[in-house]
Amino acid sequence: MKQETVRFCVSLPQDLLEELDKRIIKKGYSSRSELVRDLIRELLVEEQWDEGQEVIGVLSIIYDHHQRELTNKMLDIQHKFYVKILCSTHIHLDHNNCLEVIVLKGKPEEIETLSINIGGLKGVKFAKLTKTASML
Repeated sequence: MKQETVRFCVSLPQDLLEELDKRIIKKGYSSRSELVRDLIRELLVEEQWDEGQEVIGVLSIIYDHHQRELTNKMLDIQHKFYVKILCSTHIHLDHNNCLEVIVLKGKPEEIETLSINIGGLKGVKFAKLTKTASML
C-alpha cells in the first residue's frame, strides 16, 4: 500500500545546505528529499535500539578458520543468548579467512552482547554490527 507523500519546508543556513548538497552528490542520492528520508529512518532505528524494542542486527565477522575451536566457540555464544538467529551465511574468502554474516533479532542489549562476545574471540579479525529495525 503506497502512502501519501506530504511536502514540508525546511529552513537551513546556506553553509549547511551546501554541505547537504555535497553529501547528496557524494552518496549518489537523486534529491535532497531522498537523503533526508534516509537520515530520518536512521534516527528512527537508533531510537528503537535506545528504547529496548525488539530489533534486527546484522553481524559481519571475518575470522581465521584455522584458529582452533573458534567455530565451536562462536556457535556456543550464539546458542547462549536469547537472540533469534534468522539466518547466517558462511563464505570462504581465501585459504585462511572466512566471512560469516549473521542476521539477528531480539533485544538490543542481547544482540550487542552477543556481538561483543564473538568479536572478542581469538582469531576474529573483524566484527561489525549493523543496526536496523523491522518497522521501516
